[in-house]
Amino acid sequence: MAAGRLFAINSMSGKSFLDTNILIYAYDRDAGQKREQAAELISALWKQRSGILSTQVLQEFYVNVTRKIPTPLSPAKARDIVRKYLTWPIIENNGASVLTASEIQERFLLSFWDALILAAAREGGAQELISEDFNHGQIILGLTIRNPFLDQ
Repeated sequence: MAAGRLFAINSMSGKSFLDTNILIYAYDRDAGQKREQAAELISALWKQRSGILSTQVLQEFYVNVTRKIPTPLSPAKARDIVRKYLTWPIIENNGASVLTASEIQERFLLSFWDALILAAAREGGAQELISEDFNHGQIILGLTIRNPFLDQ
């Protein structure tokens, strides 16, 4: 998928909340084509200043890139990456987030962790959630789900 195509998808929809899996792919040397596509997408979000993350995404990213991907990053490298993303709007999970996520989980029959991602995206004012963990094109709570790895 060309960077211009990713850019066009994002620019039509305003703010985009990035799920953990997309962020991980961008830094996983073993992710192949998904790495390239995720990196292009993130580059477009940087240029547009339209990306949103949450503390949950940053926590999951750090754990996964330092321990769970085939070629882990050093903790120092992962911290540097997290530090870089702290310039993006970061939605902090709190007690109210937990309650909201529990309601979303119950209403939409999702995992609690996916519901917490949706709650943060909504709180951050995102128009879209970029993830491969939900159904592409689905609209949940006014958020359009986009899987950047599907041909569109």
